[in-house]
Amino acid sequence: MAAEPPDTEPDYRFTLANERTFLAWIRTALGLLAAGVAVRQLVPPFAVPGATTVLALACTALAAVVAATSFPRWRRVQRAMRAGTPLPHSRMVVVLAVGVLLMALLAAVLVITG
Repeated sequence: MAAEPPDTEPDYRFTLANERTFLAWIRTALGLLAAGVAVRQLVPPFAVPGATTVLALACTALAAVVAATSFPRWRRVQRAMRAGTPLPHSRMVVVLAVGVLLMALLAAVLVITG
């Protein structure tokens, strides 16, 4: 039975690209967190009671999900590069896109309704 080849160090450019991607996810989480705080503190109340709080919580919850999944994703990609296997897929792209879309629709409805 043949032994598996040892992991190899990937080209540093790929490692740095993976790190930049991780940092982009962290920046996205920080932006969502800042948006949540800004909505809660700076946006005048909407006609619907508690709507600013719901919108702020949605931003901060999505920020937490993005931040919590960014490091495990970085680690999975790094392991795949070292092992020479295909890069893993991430559902977070869809989660982030749908989350931002839903918050944008909610914000639009709240602005339209007064």
